[in-house]
Amino acid sequence: MVEGQQPLCSSPTAGGTIAQYKYVKYSGDNTVIECSGVTDKPCGVSQEDAVSGGTLKVCHIGETKLQGDADLTAGDSIGTSADGQAAAYTAADTTKHINGLVKAGNGAAGGIITALISCVSSRTLA
Repeated sequence: MVEGQQPLCSSPTAGGTIAQYKYVKYSGDNTVIECSGVTDKPCGVSQEDAVSGGTLKVCHIGETKLQGDADLTAGDSIGTSADGQAAAYTAADTTKHINGLVKAGNGAAGGIITALISCVSSRTLA
């Protein structure tokens, strides 16, 4: 999470091992796991590492850091990749949930971006 902002966050239970700054999805009541498919509907971004059964902070709306699946640049529309990192999508990607915009890019795959997200209202572009 970026300091000075007021994102909407919660503290769900981890349903498995979760890495910091990855997209997560609900797997049960107040339980999240890392996103594992490009058509998953993320509920937020993990703000810390967590082990199964532990709690973690998840950002649902606001400015956050996020792992990038590729070299992302400011202005890219993003959703989850197959491994929970941010991936750029366009209007042609009609099965992907677009839920964010890159504010500051990462320069290389696997690097950290800064993004503005709204996972409570993510949608496909179909």
